Amino acid sequence: MDWDKLRIFHAVAAAGSLTHAGDTLHLSQSAVSRQIRALEESLGTTLFHRHARGLILTEQGELLFEATSAMARKLDTASARIRDSEQHVFGELRVTATVGFGTLWLAPRLVKLYEKYPDLKIDLMLEERLLDLPMREADVAIRMKEPSQSDLIRRRLLSVRMRLYATQEYLDKAGTPDTIADLSPHRLVSQKIDQPQVAAGARLVQDIMAQNIESTLTVNNYFGVLQAVLANLGIGVLPDYLTADHHRLVRVLPQIESGEVPVFLAYPEELRQTRRVAVFRDFMLDEIQAFRRRQSEALIPVIL
Repeated sequence: MDWDKLRIFHAVAAAGSLTHAGDTLHLSQSAVSRQIRALEESLGTTLFHRHARGLILTEQGELLFEATSAMARKLDTASARIRDSEQHVFGELRVTATVGFGTLWLAPRLVKLYEKYPDLKIDLMLEERLLDLPMREADVAIRMKEPSQSDLIRRRLLSVRMRLYATQEYLDKAGTPDTIADLSPHRLVSQKIDQPQVAAGARLVQDIMAQNIESTLTVNNYFGVLQAVLANLGIGVLPDYLTADHHRLVRVLPQIESGEVPVFLAYPEELRQTRRVAVFRDFMLDEIQAFRRRQSEALIPVIL
């Protein structure tokens, strides 16, 4: 099979248009059309349904596009390995993490990675949806549960628990609860339980809501919860990885906390030798060690 024709087919299938594919390939529409017709003739099948709104793959075209997509991913991986070296790390690294962990813990620490590797280009994708690493939707993932796919390398980074926090200013004004029942007159700030989040956090919020909380503020991510707590709006349900970086947080009711939530670093087996992935993995492990030291030294105030 002609590799050049396959490259052109892949571009057309991805763009859904001869014109757009031609623009990407720097070829005329007629040249692209000729190559597609030649490929269809060599295979003895039709690869596209043609209509006024563009091109749609036939069943045979979808099979071929699946194969060319796999080829493209492998070529990208090979290209990255060739470009990478021990002395020079550059190029794009796509990292996915939850909104809370990525915004509140990871992003503020990336300055250290860029200082060491200034030519690195990180695409940080923060969302609760689990991106498909084997299909290369991302290169590296930080997940709040152990990945299930067998073809991933995974490393447990730390464990997180959801706990109750407030500022001392809020507690001086609104009073300090001694038991979970005492939370009733306080404003509870939390993630909405119908939002994608770790189950342990949702269960803790449900248990607290059962205390007939009079006033609540619900937010769809932990960044919003943190900002509200720091603004003295109430007692918040927050992950404990925030405490080492936010010294105004005071723990409330230390006997109340969620179950343990494991945090994993994962990446595809095929990227094991990719230098960009290796330096990010080592950066994460170093930062986790430093974070644990700071967390143990912080002596977070506890309100009993």
